[in-house]
Amino acid sequence: MSTPAQRIGEVGARLAADGVDDRLADDLVRRIVDVVGNSLAATREEPARIAGAVVAEWGGTPSATGIGLAQRVPAPSAALVNGTLAHSLDFDDTHLPSVLHPSAAVIPAALATAERTGAGGRALLAAAAVGVEVTCRLGMAGYDEELGNSVFFEHGQHATAICGAVGAAVASGMLRGLDADRLTSVVGIAASMGAGVIEANRTGGTIKRVHCGWAAHAGVVAADLARHGLTGPPTVVEGRFGFLRAFCGERVHPERVTDGLGERWETPGVFFKPYPCNHFTHAGVDAALRLRERGVTADEVRGLVLGVPAPVLRTIAEPAAEKRRPRSGYHAAFSGPYTVAAALLGGGGLGVFHEDFTDAAAADPRRLELAGRVRVVADDEATAGFPRQFPAVLTAELADGSSVTERVRENRGGPQRPLSADELAAKFTGNAERVVDADQATGIVGALWDLRDDRPVAEVMTGLQHAAARS
Repeated sequence: MSTPAQRIGEVGARLAADGVDDRLADDLVRRIVDVVGNSLAATREEPARIAGAVVAEWGGTPSATGIGLAQRVPAPSAALVNGTLAHSLDFDDTHLPSVLHPSAAVIPAALATAERTGAGGRALLAAAAVGVEVTCRLGMAGYDEELGNSVFFEHGQHATAICGAVGAAVASGMLRGLDADRLTSVVGIAASMGAGVIEANRTGGTIKRVHCGWAAHAGVVAADLARHGLTGPPTVVEGRFGFLRAFCGERVHPERVTDGLGERWETPGVFFKPYPCNHFTHAGVDAALRLRERGVTADEVRGLVLGVPAPVLRTIAEPAAEKRRPRSGYHAAFSGPYTVAAALLGGGGLGVFHEDFTDAAAADPRRLELAGRVRVVADDEATAGFPRQFPAVLTAELADGSSVTERVRENRGGPQRPLSADELAAKFTGNAERVVDADQATGIVGALWDLRDDRPVAEVMTGLQHAAARS
């Protein structure tokens, strides 16, 4: 009987040969478009400069595109840069209830390896699909129903980076043509490489922005090591000293990794984000937008009470003084009070957008004054829905003594409230046009959709490099 790592290896090898069906391929193209758009938008952020400077110092044989870099770089370096970009603005997709961001770790590794090997789009889509799926399933293996939360998260670990390193490695290994045995070793190798702690969500720092970059980088390196003969333990997922027990202790479910693997897919249900901020804040943004639609204005608000699931308080509400006066635009993206204030005052994009999370916006006296009137509390109904949704209830206490309440039970961008094709297009355009013109943005989307017809990945990425480098 196969171990979970062996089963991943078997399924990965089979789908590398057979490909995935059209429905799943279309879903993966949408995710690649989303990742590329998010990455383009982040090319002028400080983490992009830092990652670019590091890979320039490393040097090496150029073989893949780092988005926004003028010159090609080695594939592991491209994965580091692009994974950093993909996660930098907190605009990347989210799997629930594991609460991780699979595409931002897996797709940069897959793109770099596919470009390096000369693979076509169909091979890329199959590899990315399996990598995202493995990431989600490892996250679910560490999700505890009784606890109502991810054990990774409860331990202060970033499951995105930890599980994403393994998913990225499987995708990279598939594109390297590794057989089932070597893909098993890829899982065993990458399990020693994933890392990430999430204290930055609470009190600041920019390290979290690099988590997906490091996971993508680790994935490419793990596949290379396996290709050259390094081996990993076949029991690495479920073993006594394996991946799940090491990170999550006894509250693990290794059977979730392989149940229906390759036949039943978590990937199409992964939520697209409408707003470039921590996903726990999104329902509060929606509720604030609904209050605006009902005619509620900031001037008549005496106070606001934001009810959220109890487990998210430590991320978007604590320390309370820090969240009411975020120290930077990035820190503001993890603030329940600030995001509600930004939405109620009138944000950009689909509700709030990048201009709402600049350092200048986060220091705006009007936003801070309104954020200071927001009290964030645990709400029992919201807690009951977490983490399959991140619900919120927002009550505006008005100057005339009345109150108005909006409750959001299902997050925008998920299967119950999907973003339309026009909304996804608007998100990409808004992202891309931060660095390229409208015609270039249209060309990039068209080239990415050509992957569906097996266009060589290197052609697509070279065109993307040229467009971004001209900006």
